[in-house]
Amino acid sequence: MSAYKLDYLDQLESESIHIMREVAGQFERPALLFSGGKDSITLVQLALKAFKPGKIPFPLVHIDTGHNFPEAIAYRDKLAEETGAKLIVRYVEDTIKAKGLKEPTGKFASRNALQAFTLLDTIEEFGFDACIGGARRDEEKARAKERIFSVRDEFGQWDPKKQRPELWNLYNGKIHKGENVRVFPISNWVELDVWNYIKREGIGLPSIYFSHDREVLVHGEHLVATSPFIRIDEDDVIVTKKVRYRTVGDMTCTAAVESTAGNIDDIVAEINLTQISERGETRIDDQVSEAAMEDRKKNGYF
Repeated sequence: MSAYKLDYLDQLESESIHIMREVAGQFERPALLFSGGKDSITLVQLALKAFKPGKIPFPLVHIDTGHNFPEAIAYRDKLAEETGAKLIVRYVEDTIKAKGLKEPTGKFASRNALQAFTLLDTIEEFGFDACIGGARRDEEKARAKERIFSVRDEFGQWDPKKQRPELWNLYNGKIHKGENVRVFPISNWVELDVWNYIKREGIGLPSIYFSHDREVLVHGEHLVATSPFIRIDEDDVIVTKKVRYRTVGDMTCTAAVESTAGNIDDIVAEINLTQISERGETRIDDQVSEAAMEDRKKNGYF
């Protein structure tokens, strides 16, 4: 009788669950950073599988910029209630007031860079020594440099030249006091893997991932949802289009794509035809410079 052969999704799932359990075993106070996006939603599903029949043994932490899509916030609250996971929310707005930070200005005034301050304060407040996140190596150049266990120094800074080798499935979580580790269990997944896994597992998602009618501002090649958080000028072109979102970030810096994909099969078909990553196509803040993401990561951004 031949041995059961795992398919590729089983293999990815197994690796991610192993990483989740390594985090629980090696660290005293881990947390799962949750954005309401498909990748962090997938992490929650993996954590539920890793620790069932028990509850997830670490809290979900959301660093809320105040510029989120309402659909993502509603989903976040519903998911926490349904899973029984502890939800910790900390607000960038509070950090701006407490530290006297200068808010970005301009047409698309994103608070993304300021998230690092709130995240580092939250890590210090709760003494988190490991923060699990949904970054994938295929998303962006800086994220491709990350290890699965990515060490941050006592100032929360990331140095890509000082990361540890990871041989086979061995992960070194030893850190000095004040340091912490960012952990990426789905680092080896690609966007299509995530969607196929979501389909297989029957995971629900915020409605903005699927085609819907939305009022958008046409900005070059980008379609940006109208909201109180962006500046509308007299000559701006605002139209209603059938769109969906490939990634969920702030309303100030996340563009939609025109789409009629109303289900996962349609989305998978679209992804198979595109040669641009979801962040490359839709995240305006990543296009400030070629090193925009890497610069933010070095300053403590996830």
